[in-house]
Amino acid sequence: MKKFLKFLKYLLITTIIVAIIGAITGVGIITYQGYSLYKEAINEMSISEKIEEIKEETDVYTEYEKLPKQYVNAVVAVEDRRFFEHNGVDLVSIARAVKKDIETMSLAEGGSTITQQLAKNTYFTQKKEFTRKIAEIFMAFEFEKECSKEEIFELYVNTMYFGDGYYCVANASKGYFDKDVSEMNLYECTLLAGIPNAPSVYAPTKNPELARQRQAQVLNKMVKYNYLTQEDADKILNEM
Repeated sequence: MKKFLKFLKYLLITTIIVAIIGAITGVGIITYQGYSLYKEAINEMSISEKIEEIKEETDVYTEYEKLPKQYVNAVVAVEDRRFFEHNGVDLVSIARAVKKDIETMSLAEGGSTITQQLAKNTYFTQKKEFTRKIAEIFMAFEFEKECSKEEIFELYVNTMYFGDGYYCVANASKGYFDKDVSEMNLYECTLLAGIPNAPSVYAPTKNPELARQRQAQVLNKMVKYNYLTQEDADKILNEM
């Protein structure tokens, strides 16, 4: 009996060791593949070349200084509240997303920062896979190294899809509100900030009720992170 228990203990320890080695090997392979994908992309087109391409291809490119402060606050609050503090990757958000993904056995939660989303939108496909996520992280570091936070945010809102055929913030503002970006009020800023999360769902021309629900989420985040008072948020909610 003792020999049998000893054998079971040995088998258990061996299994755990093999599992750990397998996991480490798997992570190593995925990391290498992701790094290779990143290197291939950056060698094909540098960050400076990519920025030039974006500015040339965007119909109405909007500089950071033209963005209403409350629009910037709304986007940061709902998309990446530590945007101005992290170096391209938010470890807290990633840890939370990994926990959620493990629980659901999916890639439902991305934990992506604004910088990572910019990297994905400009260099990689939208397909959810671990290799691309790793490449996205390396590219996010590259953007942070080459650009200021303001430049990254500027590039982000000029490359996001806002639904209804609008592929940059200027076109979205003009299309939805018939206004230049700089003229948007708080109601419009908070409505627009929520759309890119799921443009086909939250486009106000398609699903006005869902767009309002998303806008309420944006306002709640802004209150939570001290960008707005509850009183100001309530005024907007009463307009909805």
